Amino acid sequence: MIPILILAAGASSRMGRDKLLLDIDGQPMLRRMVDIAASVGPVFTTLPPRPHDRYGALTGASCIQVPVGQTGFAASLRHGIAALPAQADGVLILPADMPDITADDLRAVIKASADHPECHIWRATTEGGKPGHPVLFDASMFDLFAALFGDTGGAEIIRNYPELTFNVPLNGNRARRDIDTPEDWQDWLRNR
Repeated sequence: MIPILILAAGASSRMGRDKLLLDIDGQPMLRRMVDIAASVGPVFTTLPPRPHDRYGALTGASCIQVPVGQTGFAASLRHGIAALPAQADGVLILPADMPDITADDLRAVIKASADHPECHIWRATTEGGKPGHPVLFDASMFDLFAALFGDTGGAEIIRNYPELTFNVPLNGNRARRDIDTPEDWQDWLRNR
């Protein structure tokens, strides 16, 4: 079993409002991402502590609270990985603010793990080869997440194990396109 871990515990400070609650096709971006991921496999979502408006967008979803004062990708990853079921064979990590990612993209990364079992990390890239998300880590790598701090996230692990990493090109730039600022949002709306 390969669960999908959606990282949604960030503050959205550069956006000026909660980017994960922005409306895409009649639903919050976060709900949309969870629904896309749920069509592929079991989903776990890291969130800020309650009370928070994001919980209202995820009724019925498996939510993992990241404690107050623990910020950055690393905190979400540490808490998210620790909460996964013991029978997980790996985890597919996906930031919640990547609205171009599709269920087929998630399946492509999972398929690469089956096609290239000699690797332990399968990372989506842009069509041109720039690293992005989602990234699948084999369960044998889970212990490495406990030592992560700050905003580097899994990139530090990938840097340390290039020989165990397989790149999975996705169409266009969607492996890197995220929404961080009002300009990103307006640009995405114009070009979708």
